[in-house]
Parts: sequence; structure tokens; C-alpha cells
Amino acid sequence: MPGPFVTPVHGDLDLPEKVDVVVIGGGIVGVSTALELAERGVSVALCEKGGIGQEQSSRNWGWVRISRRDPREVPLMVEALRVWKDLDRRIGRPTGYTRSGIVFACATDQDVRNYTNWIRHLEPWQIESRMLSPDEFKAMFPAAQFDVKGALYTPADGRAEPQIAAPAIAEAARDKGAHILTECAVRGIETSGGKVSGVVTERGPIACSSVVLAGGAWSNLFCGLYGLDLPQLTVLASVLRTKPLEGGPDQAIWAKDFACRKRKDGGYTIACGHENVVDIVPNSFRYARRFLPALREDWNSLNFRLSSRFFEEARTPKKWSLDEASPFEYCRVLDPKPEKRLTDKALTELSRAFPAFAKAEIAQHWGGRIDVTPDAIPVISAVDEIPGFHVATGFSGHGFGIGPGAGRLMADIVMSRTPVVDPHEFRFSRFTDGSKVRPISGF
Repeated sequence: MPGPFVTPVHGDLDLPEKVDVVVIGGGIVGVSTALELAERGVSVALCEKGGIGQEQSSRNWGWVRISRRDPREVPLMVEALRVWKDLDRRIGRPTGYTRSGIVFACATDQDVRNYTNWIRHLEPWQIESRMLSPDEFKAMFPAAQFDVKGALYTPADGRAEPQIAAPAIAEAARDKGAHILTECAVRGIETSGGKVSGVVTERGPIACSSVVLAGGAWSNLFCGLYGLDLPQLTVLASVLRTKPLEGGPDQAIWAKDFACRKRKDGGYTIACGHENVVDIVPNSFRYARRFLPALREDWNSLNFRLSSRFFEEARTPKKWSLDEASPFEYCRVLDPKPEKRLTDKALTELSRAFPAFAKAEIAQHWGGRIDVTPDAIPVISAVDEIPGFHVATGFSGHGFGIGPGAGRLMADIVMSRTPVVDPHEFRFSRFTDGSKVRPISGF
């Protein structure tokens, strides 16, 4: 199933012999980390097994939001908003970013109470977020043909274009001296004296003193090669885009049965507001206990199924030698078949809510695999067990908007600088130090 068209980035032909840092993964977090490091004069090579931004970084909704986040992510998202605001000028390329506001519609009185309570998390940052009354909602969306109890509105939220953002950042990193290597899977890391001393890629070795794994849904498999237990599962998210359409809302809007945002090309990206598909895989049983708190919270929004994905993951080797092809070379791009039932249902409900969408022409459907952790917040951390090894993964569907901030934080950690925000909540060791690992809604 073809995913969305992503601006192509042509990888460097030559493999560097030595750099300070190797970044594994060419999604928005990986390229943002590479840009931050390169701008600070650190020599860096970014290795991507496929193409830049080809997986979830180009398949998400394109929302850049601070609203309704886990409170532990708010400080980092504040920094991400600062980065997005100046990013196009800084890199000399468009990302499609615009501050357009995002609205979360409330179907019940409990929704109103929850979102009203959530706003307090932004008060220390002096970021405007407020509740709209039903009349104010109607004034903002005069074409809307559905009733709400209220809505959470955050003007600082916005949108960008996933199919161009990560490639633009990667090219900017190359401008600053980074090596951008596509079709170049990293098979594993090498150590000397117990510390990272390099990586082995399918094209040869690269010596380095630090590695950042920003591998998205592949991170659990990579970590497992070294006995590192990163609890991570994936969720299948399905999206459709329309051809250019007149009369739709400018603000991104979420409701129980649909979510949509306007695209730079005049069309809309549309998805179901609350349902996703979860494929049962071997790791589902391995991590069932750790994910129980998250499952209890989101049980009604998850559609579990047993599919061919179970057998694909069961057959995937968990160990391999660095002188042989790794699993990453046999699957260059995760391109799952979308669940059209959910996207078509979302468009139907959106058309009822906003009649202009009854004329929408579907241009494309696609699917993407969101990597999730038991507490639904990322790992952005050094790994104590292997000095020089770092992980930036598990963004749980929140990674596109927060990605530039995560890259800045990861660069601070790699360079042992004072971090831009306190990284304690994102530490890798939280899964083994006895901490209660569970989502926090902020309500």
C-alpha cells in the first residue's frame, strides 16, 4: 500500500570513517537531533535504513499541539513551539508550519470538566488556552451542523506538513556538515572498554563515541540485540487525505468520531478521532502486564485483531551477527495497509458535522505504525548499561509536534550540556527502577 509522497532526500554516496555521533533513524526526531548537533559543531552521521521521513514522521496528522498532552510533556512542548516558530527561517526551507489553533470539541459535561481542569498545566507558561462556550464554538465554526457542550481552544497550537518537514530538516543538517546516509541500515553498535566505539552499517563501519537510536517502531528490536528491555508496542493509525476543498475549517478540530486539519495544498487530512487498530503480536503477551494501566484507560478506543503481523514479528530474528544482513535491511519502510473502515467512517461523520465535506474527493488512504510506551511518553535518555548509547523513541503518537524540541533535548544530553528541560520523566531507567509507569491524562 503506497504511503504519502515524501520529498526525496538523496543520501550521501561516501561513508565517513569517523564522526562524533551516529544517529540511527531519519524521522523527525532523528533529523532534529542531527541538526542540533551539527549546528553546535559536532560531527554527526545520520543513518536511515530507507528514506528520510518515510515512516510515521510522514504519516501522522501533522498537528503541532501542546493542548491535551500528558503534563510531563508540556515543558518540552513549550520548547518545541519555540523551535517551530523560527524553524523555516533557521533552516531556509518551508516545513508548512502555521499557528492556526486546534479545537477539541466536548460531547459531554464530563469532557468540559476534564478539559477545564487540564488548562491549569499551561498557566505557568503563560500560553493561552481556554474553554469555548457552545455559542463561541458556533461563532468560530458557523458552518458546523453539530452541537457541543463546549470546546478546548488553544491558539498557540498549529500544523505543519509531515511529508516535507523531516526532509527539510535533514537537508539543513547536511548544510551544517552532517552526513545524511539513506538506504544505510545500522546493523549494530561496537564497544571498546565497555563504551560505544562505533557502529556497523550495511555499507561498512563508522567509528564514533556516541550513538542516538531514534528508530521509532524498530527501537525495541534494536535494543533487544544488547539485552536492553525497551517495552514498546505499535498501534496502526489510518489516515486519508482529500483533494483541495472549499468551505472547510481553518483550525484543526478533534471530535469523538473525526479529526481533521487543513493541508497546505488546500485539502484535508482526516482520521478517526478515537479509534485505532492494535495487532496482537508476540510482544503483546510479553508486555501485557506493563501496558495494563494504559489499556484500562483507552480500552474503548482500541480494536484488537490477530493478523499476519503476529507471524511476521514472530519470524523476525531477534539476534544476528554484524557481518550478516539485519532485519532492518529486509524491510526498508513500514507501510501497513490502512483500516479504511475507520477513515471512511470519519469522513462520513465529518460530512454530517461540516456539510462542505460531502463534496470531498478522497485522494489517498495510508496507514502508519505508532510506537507506544506503557506510559505514553517518550524515552529521551542516555542508557547507563552502555555508556555512549542513547535512545529517543516511544513518542506514542505525539512525536511530530514535539520532535524539534526532543532533538534539542537529545543533543543536550549527548553533549552533557545543561538540558533545555528536565529530562527526568523521559529516562530509560524508569522501566526498571520501580517507578509507576502509567499515562497521566492531566484531568
